[in-house]
Amino acid sequence: MKKHLFSNKDLAYLLIPLILEQLLTSLMGTIDTIMVSNVGSAAISAVSLVDSINILVLMAMTAMATGGAIVCSQYIGNEDYKNANNAARQIIFCVTIVSLSLMAFCLLFRKPLLQLIFGKVEASVMEGAMTYFFYTAISFPFIGLYNAGASIFRSQRNTKLPLIVSVLSNIMNIVGNYILIFIVHMGVAGAAIATLLSRIFLAIVILYYLRKENQIISVRNYLQIRPNGDLIRRILKLGIPSGIENSMFQFGKLCIQSTVSTLGTVAIAAQAMTNILENLNGIAGLSVGMGMMTVIGQCLGAGRKEEAKYYMRKMTIIAEFTIIFSCLGVYLATPYITAFAGMEYRSAKMCEEMILAITIVKPLVWTLAFVPSYGMRAAGDAKFTMTVSIITMWSCRVLLCILLCRFLGFGPMGVWIAMFTDWTIRTIVFFIRLKSEKWLNHKVI
Repeated sequence: MKKHLFSNKDLAYLLIPLILEQLLTSLMGTIDTIMVSNVGSAAISAVSLVDSINILVLMAMTAMATGGAIVCSQYIGNEDYKNANNAARQIIFCVTIVSLSLMAFCLLFRKPLLQLIFGKVEASVMEGAMTYFFYTAISFPFIGLYNAGASIFRSQRNTKLPLIVSVLSNIMNIVGNYILIFIVHMGVAGAAIATLLSRIFLAIVILYYLRKENQIISVRNYLQIRPNGDLIRRILKLGIPSGIENSMFQFGKLCIQSTVSTLGTVAIAAQAMTNILENLNGIAGLSVGMGMMTVIGQCLGAGRKEEAKYYMRKMTIIAEFTIIFSCLGVYLATPYITAFAGMEYRSAKMCEEMILAITIVKPLVWTLAFVPSYGMRAAGDAKFTMTVSIITMWSCRVLLCILLCRFLGFGPMGVWIAMFTDWTIRTIVFFIRLKSEKWLNHKVI
């Protein structure tokens, strides 16, 4: 009997740094928001407006890097290290071109973009948004290159290095925020500059370590990289569907935010905190999904379909246990978090009620709705996951949410009833797809 490609120890080394990195990034993002909020309501409004656009951009670059990492993983599983290195070079090339183009576009059309998406806002908010957008747009190539490099390291089972680099970058960002916001009093510009500097650090360090020769993939002579049409097509075939799926989710979130904004300040505050906490209790599960791409990709690259099915089941079970514990932990911490955040009593109670509902429903239907889709993408089944995700999001998350909140008087709980419906339908569809094994019938390399 063949030895498994991944032992339990290998999975632990792969998943634990991934989970820690994602948790840290979320925590640091929350701290960042709190620090900016001390500048005033105009500052936090400006940052939140720009971040809505920035997330769309980052999702596009992350999807492309992910598509490339899947190609690298399959070549590594096939022990074709030459093409794995060639694919890594093409990831760097594609992300550089796309991120520079997005940077130029956003710098040229900052104000029209903000006005188009958010309409007329207060002058102080627009001024802050313009400043924040300027510096964060300059950072696009740097965060893009970091994501590309980190995905390449993950494809060769190295999740420890991205964790260490991310920790250092987040510390740099927080310290920079403190100095530039509270000591130098630069306000929104200070927060943006701190973000820019931390992202420059990310790119420099990850690209430096990617040059090391004592690893499966080593990318050197960056300026000599030239496009390879065949590899770029393979990367885009996986990256574009994921990018569209992620972008549609972000558009859906904006629609939901618009709906919640009609329910009053109590509901808006409750929903905002509930979103933060729900994201927090899902991070570990999503991290397992990210690790699954490396595992499934290498298994299929090696031609081990039965092993790919085995790890799909095993890692989905691991993700389920992380979700159960995460949901319970967040639920128990919610009263303390809402108190620490100084939430008004009615908003806090509304938030606690929604978190209770999430804690009950999420372990039942969320895991199958999201985690196996990472493995399906690694198998090349990206178009199917994209199609299902977009249909359920717009029909359930958006349209059902609008119906329940605006017309049937469910309040913010209507958002989560719509969300639970989305999760349930996705679970059923993906379970059928997994059982049919059609997700295995794709060719990536």
